[in-house]
Amino acid sequence: MSFDGVFTRAMVKELNRDLENGRISKVYQPFQHEIILTIRANRKNKRVLLSAHPSYARIQVINDNLSNPDSAPNFCMVLRKNLEGAYIEDIQQLGNDRIIIFSFRNFDEIGDQRQMELIIELMGRHSNVFLIDKQTRLIIDCLKHVPFYQNSFRPLHPGVPYQLPPHQDKANPFALEKVELEAIAATFSAELPLFKSLQGAFQGLGSDSAMEISYLVEQDGLSVADAILAFRQQLESGIPTLTEESAKKQHFTPFAFRSLPGEKKAYTSLSELLDAYYDEKASRDRINQVASELLHIVHTEWKKNQLKLKKLDQTLLETEKADVYRVKGEILTAYLYQMQKGDTEVTLANFYDDEKSITIALNPALTPSQNAQKYFSKYQKLTTAVKYVNEQIEQTHAENEYLESIETLIQLSDPQDLEEIKDELRESGYLKKKYKGKQKKHKSSKPHKFLSSDGTTILIGKNNVQNDQLTLKTARKSDIWLHAKNIPGSHVIIESNSPSEETLFEAATLAAYYSKFQNSSNVPVDYVAVKHIRKPNGAKPGFVIYEGQKTLYVTPDKELVRTLKAD
Repeated sequence: MSFDGVFTRAMVKELNRDLENGRISKVYQPFQHEIILTIRANRKNKRVLLSAHPSYARIQVINDNLSNPDSAPNFCMVLRKNLEGAYIEDIQQLGNDRIIIFSFRNFDEIGDQRQMELIIELMGRHSNVFLIDKQTRLIIDCLKHVPFYQNSFRPLHPGVPYQLPPHQDKANPFALEKVELEAIAATFSAELPLFKSLQGAFQGLGSDSAMEISYLVEQDGLSVADAILAFRQQLESGIPTLTEESAKKQHFTPFAFRSLPGEKKAYTSLSELLDAYYDEKASRDRINQVASELLHIVHTEWKKNQLKLKKLDQTLLETEKADVYRVKGEILTAYLYQMQKGDTEVTLANFYDDEKSITIALNPALTPSQNAQKYFSKYQKLTTAVKYVNEQIEQTHAENEYLESIETLIQLSDPQDLEEIKDELRESGYLKKKYKGKQKKHKSSKPHKFLSSDGTTILIGKNNVQNDQLTLKTARKSDIWLHAKNIPGSHVIIESNSPSEETLFEAATLAAYYSKFQNSSNVPVDYVAVKHIRKPNGAKPGFVIYEGQKTLYVTPDKELVRTLKAD
């Protein structure tokens, strides 16, 4: 289901309940399309996400503590100036549309009261967030600017009057009495499917909502008006539900829609429901926003190495011919008297192969002795190359493993932790170092922290540099180290020398989850005391070797990760 007018209505009701008389204490913009308002309400801090993302536009309360960027975008600065310290007076939906209006009161620099509105339009790729002066109706600022020359009907930038987006003349299904609903239903064409007629006549009905009303008509024998009234009643008392129709198709609805096939899971709030639905999608998109450059660099270097390996393998095949050149050189040396300068080839008896004839190509510009020496030189060059080529193949494979580990850690990272991976790539020479101006040092993040069921601390590195720090410097020699076997992933430390079987199993599950095989089953995870871990000289960040390990086979469990997370 999309975030339609029906879901918007339910969300506004939930926000009014949770944020009543709330006060804005903090505003930040972690990503291009997202604003976070920290609101103090009912003695609790609530983080409200306002997303104008083209694909994931929504509003909800979130639990994730997204980082505050080092420098705030202009719109964020405007919101801070005008809204920090402001009180929420009201939260309303415009009709049954996907437009939510926050009304605020605040005081300016000289103590005069100001009234403002924060308007969130959830319109797909046209989604936007506006800060409006309530008295003048002028736009103070907005998240996405649209100049006059791009849209003469509705320019969107500071100083112009706020205008509602163009909308069709449709009725609000929640504002009509039964008689009025019946009058509209009487105009429906029998040639159109009922859900299409519902969407054409009523405002804010997404396809899932329209299909649910149609279901009530067709399956329960209700009139259209009674079906809409029944739908409205269920919306008031329903439980937020996620319906999984298939592995790739899910629907979030404000209550359990009977028209949707599949397994249904109930949630305590709409925001919790949206967290479950958008968690991976939004996180992956945030990663792509922030890390697209890093992933491109990693993929480019990996492709270069694949070509390099192909050439090295070809060279290695050629070195297998080394003995052939030696044999030809020795045969030529033994029969120098049978050749003369100017010959292009010679056929001689091969005393290494039962005197069988062998034809050897010659350079007519060289003497017989020089031709023999040329074959010996080729032999010497190839035998010398074997050691070098094998070393290069080994180094290139090691570099590819490192690049795969970087790619895996990027995919597993929180977007706010990617700056450290970027620093790692600079130190490793994959990114150019910045020399201009004074460099701002990024505050190092801490490893992920988890508590096992019996309270034992489990730490997990977020990047290769942190993996080294955690395993080789922070952990005690008696602590237990875990890592997905022969798979790129994070280092995991159990801060105990004798963890329970349950803790060991949970830590192994975390190690599998924070690895390249996060979506696999029966993942092998090695574990061993830290004292058996060592890092070879010159090895890439994150690479260690160990001995004496044992192996567990586990299946990554996202729900367990959420349950055990302590930070």
